[in-house]
Amino acid sequence: MADVGLHSEISFAGTFLSSAFAACFAEFCTIPLDIAKVRLQLQKKSATSEGIGSPKYRGTFGTIATIAKEEGLPALWNGIVPGLHRQFLYGGLRIGLYDPVKLLLVGGILTGDVSLFQKILAALLTGAIAIIIANPTDLVKVRLQAEGKSRRYSGALDAYVTIVKQEGILGLWTGLGPNIARNAIVNAAELASYDHVKETILAIPGFTDNAFTHSLAGLGAGFFAVCIGSPVDVVKSRMMGDSTYKSTLDCFIKTLKYEGLLAFYKGFLPNFTRLGTWNVIMFLTLEQVKKIFQREL
Repeated sequence: MADVGLHSEISFAGTFLSSAFAACFAEFCTIPLDIAKVRLQLQKKSATSEGIGSPKYRGTFGTIATIAKEEGLPALWNGIVPGLHRQFLYGGLRIGLYDPVKLLLVGGILTGDVSLFQKILAALLTGAIAIIIANPTDLVKVRLQAEGKSRRYSGALDAYVTIVKQEGILGLWTGLGPNIARNAIVNAAELASYDHVKETILAIPGFTDNAFTHSLAGLGAGFFAVCIGSPVDVVKSRMMGDSTYKSTLDCFIKTLKYEGLLAFYKGFLPNFTRLGTWNVIMFLTLEQVKKIFQREL
């Protein structure tokens, strides 16, 4: 990312570890917002505890308050263990591979600026590769977050074991199709936009490569990621959290038919609140942690 690697002396291992740490730290700080997003996305118009037309969860902070009141504060960190598993693998790989893939796309030698198209293509590829490996952790995270008072799993390890016993080893890759689509798209929106927005900001007189610039670029990355990725994110959450759908297409059609187009932007505010905050924390942390590895080389 602007430039996570093309103009810096840092190994793949250093980039992977710094990216994994930054992603895990951001995940821990923002997972209550992610739980609110998942609950709002899984909430259907007719599936309410107070009757049709009276949704249980209302808004980002209303959802957080409801969960804390009914299930206790620790419930806001449900899924944190597989969430950290996911971020270590997915976060480390998608960012660690980003610059090597960019170099590959420009022929292995950086002779000029990397085009926006090449940045987007590199991020699409690394996002897809990373989530194929990390899908089991994402599935378990969503399953744990979707649970209310009645629990199917006692924890992350139990969830992994139970899913394999009941659904087979391939059950851990449930929802892989929409997950690849969602994460490739969101990764492209995040990394390419962060890369591009940061370069644009640094071209403005008076701006330097500091925390404020990283924060602005991180917010921009979060906004673009949510705008572009919300529809596939809703389908992914429903496929992983609700076994009634036969396929990705079935989930998409039923959601559109019974709830309308706006259903694909359910949880938009908590998603942006979460992704905007997540990206600011992650990129700020990443830019600082990278310096440790750079100094050691």
